[in-house]
Amino acid sequence: MINTRLTDIVLEILPTARIETLDLGNGTDIQLYLMNEDYPQGKLPQEAALKLMEQPYYWAFCWASGLVLSRYILDHPELVRAKRVVDFGCGSGVVAIAAARAGAAEVVACDIDPVAQLATRENAALNQVELTISDDFDNIQGHVDIIIVADVLYDRENLPWLRRFVERADDVLIADSRVKNFDFPPYQQIDRREGCTMPDLDESAEFRDVRIYRANPGAKIPV
Repeated sequence: MINTRLTDIVLEILPTARIETLDLGNGTDIQLYLMNEDYPQGKLPQEAALKLMEQPYYWAFCWASGLVLSRYILDHPELVRAKRVVDFGCGSGVVAIAAARAGAAEVVACDIDPVAQLATRENAALNQVELTISDDFDNIQGHVDIIIVADVLYDRENLPWLRRFVERADDVLIADSRVKNFDFPPYQQIDRREGCTMPDLDESAEFRDVRIYRANPGAKIPV
């Protein structure tokens, strides 16, 4: 099934692209509207390439860490069950959807990209779950039990968020395949799994090696 609303958006830059329904195949039964598997990979005209750099279609792929974290949450539903959850940098919404499926009381899917917000709404409807959408982490009011995060540490400028997450919530789960020698107390590695971005970007093995970190509840924040 083709999602025409999201396809119209990608067509503005990629004239042969489309957004189709894709089964993640990771045992979660989650489906997402993602870029077609035979998406255009040739060299883009300069104007189109610049537009894509200004507003990347991160939401049009299910990145390896999101794929892994969605399965991990459904394997361990007690982490989110009956809790208020924030999915930071939700992208396609895959991890937020998994949390909702696992029995969270409320899932706030947060992303500054308005198209990612739209994609998350569409994907939530596709999977028949309810999510609260936020465009600003700082505007989320009230207590947060757990923050879940996947695929946002590719930019080292995002690393200060690790401290903010611990200050904001009782518990934090991070899935990442980009940061090597991850050493950010009080975060500790709790699992390691292989994952593949969908549609497949033919990434090297190091980016398929996904590690999950947790900030221990109640741990002191290093000064």
